Amino acid sequence: MKKVGYIYNPVYLKHDTGEGHPERPERVKVIDEALTPLKPNLINIEPRRATAREIALVHDYYYPQEIMDLCSAGGTWLDPDTPCSIFSYEAATYAAGAGLSAIDSILEGKVERVFANVRPPGHHAEYSKAMGFCIFNNIAIAARYAQQKGFEKVFIVDFDAHHGNGTQKAFYEDDTVFYFSTHQYPFYPGTGSKDEIGVGKGRGYTFNVPLPAGTGDETYLKIYSEVLPELIHKFNPDIIMVSAGYDLHMDDPLANLEVSTEGVGGIVENILKSKDVPYLFMLEGGYNLKALADSATKTVEKLLTV
Repeated sequence: MKKVGYIYNPVYLKHDTGEGHPERPERVKVIDEALTPLKPNLINIEPRRATAREIALVHDYYYPQEIMDLCSAGGTWLDPDTPCSIFSYEAATYAAGAGLSAIDSILEGKVERVFANVRPPGHHAEYSKAMGFCIFNNIAIAARYAQQKGFEKVFIVDFDAHHGNGTQKAFYEDDTVFYFSTHQYPFYPGTGSKDEIGVGKGRGYTFNVPLPAGTGDETYLKIYSEVLPELIHKFNPDIIMVSAGYDLHMDDPLANLEVSTEGVGGIVENILKSKDVPYLFMLEGGYNLKALADSATKTVEKLLTV
């Protein structure tokens, strides 16, 4: 059995998105409850707050202060989809900090793999703006932090139903971070076509697989068993990070894909079989509570055993 770390903290419940918002505190709560039977096999890792300087590894230097000021003033809408409240800055810094705690625990030899049950999510957040429920780009910050700590080449896999525009943009001109995404297309946020492959020295280090509504297990498993391993083998990363968005599930209300819980397990298994390196999975989307809990549980089971 693999040494798997688990990150969760009640601080994530303090990000109040208001009544009826799909990105709600219950998301991380149901995952934490569903994982209870597996917790004896997991190594608990406490997240720490990411500092403004650490957040500025991928964001504008003044952006964290801007978010802190807006939250301290009682909150507002950062974009048409993304509210913040008085404690949202605190929750968001702990969401970004979870990835940093994960990297430190991996380097200390405590764990080989980590599942971070965090919110707000991150992969839509851009250089100086919140977007699509996301405030700070948690996985992009973790990638840059990992590089500071000696992981030279980072491979990011994003299986959220929505394209991770913020993550792609952060590394679009970079040949040290490979970004791979499968997502419904055309769909929010409108990015992620096959033609988006990177520019300059980053050309060829972004790989998008846009998929039509209705795509299910068969196509996904073919991509993750044939296309992805070849890219990972060629890039030869030192660590693999995964934006684990469970809105690809057939029961999710915010997307139109047809992946089953078993299909999610197959995707995760193929990712893990691709290379024997450390892994960091960070929660992104997923808005049907049962499908979310089941998919996260399946993911952690695979992290422990594959």
